[in-house]
Amino acid sequence: MESGHNGDTSAVRGLELLWGLGERPKRGRRPAFTLEQIVRTAIGIADAEGLATVSMRRIAERLGCTTMSLYRYVPGKAELLDLMTDTVMGEVPLADAAPGDWRTRLELSARADWGLYHRHPWILRLPAGRPALGPNGFAWYESVLRVLTATGLPPAALVNVFDLLDAYVRGAARDCLDAAAVEHHSGLTDEQWRAARAHFWDAIFVPARYPVLASLRAVGALNHPRDRGFEFGLQRVLDSIETFVRIQPNRHDETSKRYETDCPQCGALVLHLAPTGRPRTYCSDACRQRAYRARRTSTVHRLDH
Repeated sequence: MESGHNGDTSAVRGLELLWGLGERPKRGRRPAFTLEQIVRTAIGIADAEGLATVSMRRIAERLGCTTMSLYRYVPGKAELLDLMTDTVMGEVPLADAAPGDWRTRLELSARADWGLYHRHPWILRLPAGRPALGPNGFAWYESVLRVLTATGLPPAALVNVFDLLDAYVRGAARDCLDAAAVEHHSGLTDEQWRAARAHFWDAIFVPARYPVLASLRAVGALNHPRDRGFEFGLQRVLDSIETFVRIQPNRHDETSKRYETDCPQCGALVLHLAPTGRPRTYCSDACRQRAYRARRTSTVHRLDH
């Protein structure tokens, strides 16, 4: 019971610190450090050496103080991690302040998150389901949700779409950073690793047994930069969100009039799933071919007469 009570007290204290409610002026000697100095020092350690190396003792060594003196500022490591997370979340531009329609804003937000995870990879080692309840994190969350309200989606779907995009960016960033860590620890680049296994492809691999793999390898499709994979996946996720928005009944999103037309051949709805490029005229290749044949027939009749 005592442990649970202390945990609750620390959690409350941590929330007060996150929202600037816990740094009340005290009588006596002026504090040797500010809370921001401690948090920034911890972030620097995590960025350079990983989350596992962050400890009160390590921070104290950097600041030149005793470990116990830090507990005057922050209750423990859990609260410190929340402060670190919310601090770096302040680096992310707010999605609803960006120009463009909702898809463009979501794309910019996803790229900003991708950059954040590469600058501070330790964030991906923290549980996403238990975020720091701080002002910067809430501002980021609120801004993306505001952008999504322009889709006209119902509340539950809106939150699910947010989770979908967030999970993709986090997962892609984690895979990319894990691969970079393997490269660092092994001392081999991807190219060097593949070169060391050239014998497999030359003497062991049987193209006739795996013809699709063989054909893809022959054109170099199996080897591509990791960030290009992120770009491809991001566009496909955004495509799926846009398609989902358009099939909703009674939708009123900000781009529906811009990207919806009727097929001149059969009258079906034509969905334009990208804000750039040449718009589609027909709903399918079959309608396009029928229209082409009809134009040819009409031309022949005019020539005959």
